[in-house]
Amino acid sequence: MDKKTILEKVREDKVAFIDVQFTDFFGTLKSTTIPVNKLGEALDHGVWFDGSSVQGFTRIFESDMYLMPDLSTYAVIPWQNDGRKSARFIADVYTVDGKPFEGDPRYILKKALLEARELGFQYFVGPELEFFLFPLTETGEINFSSKGNRSYFKASLNDTYAIRQEITKALAKFGIEVEMAHTEVADNQHEIDFKYDVALKTADNALTFKFVTKHIARKMGYHATFMPKPFFGINGSGMHVHQSLFDLEGQTNLFSNVSDPYGLSQTAYHFIAGQLKYIREIVALTSPTVNSYKRLTPGYEAPVYICWARRNRSAMIRVPSIFAGREKSTRAELRCPDPSSNPYLTFAAMLKSGLKGIKEKENPPMPVEEDVYEFDEEKLREFYIHKLPGSLKEALDLYGDSFLARQIMGERTHKLYLEAKMQEWDLYRLHVTDWELERYLETL
Repeated sequence: MDKKTILEKVREDKVAFIDVQFTDFFGTLKSTTIPVNKLGEALDHGVWFDGSSVQGFTRIFESDMYLMPDLSTYAVIPWQNDGRKSARFIADVYTVDGKPFEGDPRYILKKALLEARELGFQYFVGPELEFFLFPLTETGEINFSSKGNRSYFKASLNDTYAIRQEITKALAKFGIEVEMAHTEVADNQHEIDFKYDVALKTADNALTFKFVTKHIARKMGYHATFMPKPFFGINGSGMHVHQSLFDLEGQTNLFSNVSDPYGLSQTAYHFIAGQLKYIREIVALTSPTVNSYKRLTPGYEAPVYICWARRNRSAMIRVPSIFAGREKSTRAELRCPDPSSNPYLTFAAMLKSGLKGIKEKENPPMPVEEDVYEFDEEKLREFYIHKLPGSLKEALDLYGDSFLARQIMGERTHKLYLEAKMQEWDLYRLHVTDWELERYLETL
């Protein structure tokens, strides 16, 4: 849509306010609101804001930045209709001299997608975001002790079933097509899957999904969290990402080869090999929190071992079986990302590592169809299987030394992200936990 069409659409929708949205490094949604009569000016010149107020964006003495709304992301916010009807745009961040801000996560993904296009590829992704729902008390506190439905796909008529329905309806208002909504394995855990698309649109949709889910849940007396591992001893929440490369017309799946035993092309094998080779260097982006590494442990359907397979869900990359005639659905599923990650940075890191595998003509090792959780150290060495980092600190050390991570983020942004995340690690490292008190206070 062009500016004229957008302004007409806004008038037809009787919108009073415009929310201009973007994210910081960590995937946190930021927003600035303007009255609708300022929209025309905003579409021409952007919406100015103080970049120094956003962690990791810029220093105080170079703080002037502006947001340029992406017209394709226009949507009416469906729950604001009481005289203050609002719409939103997702925006790109620019510096005062009119250049894209190199630290904008959306721009980082755009750069990766441009490289893919120059190689003749479009990158399609479909994430599966899992989350937990907890009821709120009368005072608005989160009730962590509540038990919900545990069995996978179990039908339910309780509040959480209604919440999933309302989320699905709200997502449709944003133009997001939901394919499935269900409970997950852990108590209070849920998953809503939406249709795959080109990576930039899917990242926008993932951002919108979290925004909608949190709002609808709170409106209905619940808190939605995308924290990867709220509880010890039960499954955590992942964001498995299905991915494939298409031609520039978006018609031919370049991962597909019907004559191959796994249905994969040489391009797909190179791409998978690149992700296997470089995942340890980029996992600080796909699994970016202290809590992420409490999910990435054996025994809870989370990948720990760097290998690939078809049927084996303990593998880090899985290639789902494709029925005859459905070759366009050929894809590789990366299972280590989690929903605490910034989708723009996650998809950029995934794409760049895969493209590096293509450029270097990397070939993956043989697939491992056995349960890798049952392997001892000797058998892991026999199959040349390495592990993902066991902590955020280990992941950050690998990220800090990675040339690929610098290429993905840019030198300055790479450094700022590393500094911010090391501060997070230090805060955690110095914190005295309940576990320590329970274990040591009386016995030592």
